[in-house]
Amino acid sequence: MSETAPQASPSAAPTEAESLLSVLDRNRRTFAWKTSGLDEKGLRATAAASSMTLGGLVKHMALVEADWLAVKLAGQDYGAPWDAVDFDADPDWEWRTGALDSPDDVYAVWRGAVDRSRTLVAEVITERGLDGPASFTWPDGRTPTVRAMLLDMIEEYARHTGHADVLREAVDGLVGEGAPAGFAV
Repeated sequence: MSETAPQASPSAAPTEAESLLSVLDRNRRTFAWKTSGLDEKGLRATAAASSMTLGGLVKHMALVEADWLAVKLAGQDYGAPWDAVDFDADPDWEWRTGALDSPDDVYAVWRGAVDRSRTLVAEVITERGLDGPASFTWPDGRTPTVRAMLLDMIEEYARHTGHADVLREAVDGLVGEGAPAGFAV
């Protein structure tokens, strides 16, 4: 006879916000696992015809955290290092420098961006709720909700974790679908 986990009481069910943040953090954790523990050579490796590197991917996701969650969702400034970059002159700056920076620097930029995002998102959800507006408007006049912004971040991590899967397997053969138990960002 197999045992099943007891059913959670309705009062113990997570809220929608808790569910969305849990999925986002699970995707962050898997992304972190797929890109972690590499030296400069591993972070600079490419696969097939792509110029994408794991270092560039990590730094790109740090920029996405700042752009989507700090700027567009919370209405904050980009902050360092992004505010010192001339993206018009160097539109692939994060990709290029992510492949050149030391592993410690690349990982620190991403972890800092994630920590900042977690704080800002919690504040925005408390202030506006999931149905509240983001802090920007699309050119056609639509303003996305907080919920839509979180769903977009989940999609962004899912897409780029797929890229990380291919790159990491090419670097050292690491495969798997989810971060091991206890792996933390």
